[in-house]
Amino acid sequence: MNTMNATKARANLFKIMAFVNDNSQPLTITNSKGKNVVLVGEDDWNAIQETMYLNSVSGMAESLLEGKNTSLEDCLSEDDVEW
Repeated sequence: MNTMNATKARANLFKIMAFVNDNSQPLTITNSKGKNVVLVGEDDWNAIQETMYLNSVSGMAESLLEGKNTSLEDCLSEDDVEW
């Protein structure tokens, strides 16, 4: 993970925001008191939140893995699903 001190981050905030968003790379911003923060793009943050939610649902992780390991031939076609 990339690291930068708060003074440098403040001076380059818009460039840093673009880098974090364009590259999906979080950035640790440090200070002299040891109370650092991590800057994460909004899309990445939303993905993290969704993953945490799905992992909190009992049996969801197992269900997703089971679905991932199911061959396409064993899946229902769209015509067989009532929307």
